[in-house]
Amino acid sequence: MTAAEEFADNRARQAELYGAPLGERVRGLLTALGISQARLARTLGISPAMLSQLASGRRVKIGSPAVLARLQLLDHRCAAVATPLPPRAVEVLLADVAHAQLRWAPSVGPAGDAVPRPRTPAGARAAAGPGSAGSAAEALRRIAAPARLAAAAAALGPGFPELAEVLRQAAGRPG
Repeated sequence: MTAAEEFADNRARQAELYGAPLGERVRGLLTALGISQARLARTLGISPAMLSQLASGRRVKIGSPAVLARLQLLDHRCAAVATPLPPRAVEVLLADVAHAQLRWAPSVGPAGDAVPRPRTPAGARAAAGPGSAGSAAEALRRIAAPARLAAAAAALGPGFPELAEVLRQAAGRPG
């Protein structure tokens, strides 16, 4: 298999995993926000080289659930914007996404097995101010309808069961 065929195969696998090849998503974000690939990488919390490998199809998967969550959050927020954002709004959006983090603390599931659950970083609730999300499920409910959360849980379930469980909880559907 040639390198070009391998990259094409990897982009097809990305489309299965993420709904579109990551190169398309990255280019769309770069265009919508008017930023460089290096700036996007910093926002997501990965190296520019890693983002380049993902966008080109040299790598298939985003290894960090937190990076994937930030990419999806940014993609979702950019999809809701009809007009170009002013530079200051872009910086506020990027800072907000860069600081969006999920931290996991183990809990015990119904079968007695360890099930990760989201937890808020120490002091984050107090710093976030009034009206902020108290949990990952609450935050997800603020940005997506229950049916979309359930669909995302079904799509992520095989590869990211802990994230799928959070999505199911947010959708109001037990695992």
